[in-house]
Amino acid sequence: MLLRKIRLIVGMRRCLTATLLGVSLAAQETTTLGTSNSASSAKKDVVRNAGQDAIQSVKMPGIEIHPVERTVDVDAEVCLDEGALELIACTKDSKEHESIVVIQARPSHIHAALLLLGARNGQPAMRQPLDEAMTRWEDIPPKGDPVHISLAWKQEDGTPVERPLSDFLMRSEEEEAADEANKDKQKFPDTFLFAGSRLGDESETPRKYLAELSGNVISISTFGDELLCLPEIHGHENQALAWKIDPTHLPKKHTKVQLRLRVKKNHADRSSGSYRD
Repeated sequence: MLLRKIRLIVGMRRCLTATLLGVSLAAQETTTLGTSNSASSAKKDVVRNAGQDAIQSVKMPGIEIHPVERTVDVDAEVCLDEGALELIACTKDSKEHESIVVIQARPSHIHAALLLLGARNGQPAMRQPLDEAMTRWEDIPPKGDPVHISLAWKQEDGTPVERPLSDFLMRSEEEEAADEANKDKQKFPDTFLFAGSRLGDESETPRKYLAELSGNVISISTFGDELLCLPEIHGHENQALAWKIDPTHLPKKHTKVQLRLRVKKNHADRSSGSYRD
């Protein structure tokens, strides 16, 4: 049921793209040499706006899609204002003790929204055996299109604010001292990979979208089932989890915010997304 719903949305995008392409080609064929550039441009705007309106009309609880800005806004709430982190965002009643924000939207719906904006998912990190006896293993890093992440909210006077994710994280004291010579590690990245979580065992019908079971929406740590993740593999053994909250610019706990996911332009221009099964 879940897989069918996501495929239906992706299929709708493909049909829409094909329809709009046909309209665009027809418009070009009927354009005479005497037609002004402004008229041709106007027709293209009509086609583009129709596509944007169709995508924006897709409604999913707790999610707003903005095709012009190439963003997906997810309703969220600040759930932690101090301490160590293993995630950026989690689902309700899961890992609020180690995540900056909690969301109520379904991770699979966020996945679908990113597909509608043209982003392509890859896969979370995994381990695979190198021999039949499973005595040697290889770590496979995650992959997926890049997605920029920020938080947006309104101040008490109504003034809108948007800050990149890096404004809310800093290295722990121990790691900060250890990495003094490597300044590049001091700033947290704002861009994650659209890994796309995983589907559960084929013996279960319908197959489960694993991020909805674990609560791992946007992770710092490598769990293997997250929706969005950092490049490479991150664990305690490589000191990749030594991040904590920087409360300087973070709104107060329980503040309602928008978790803003911005798809890169070169990826959003693709005609369709993909979905692993």
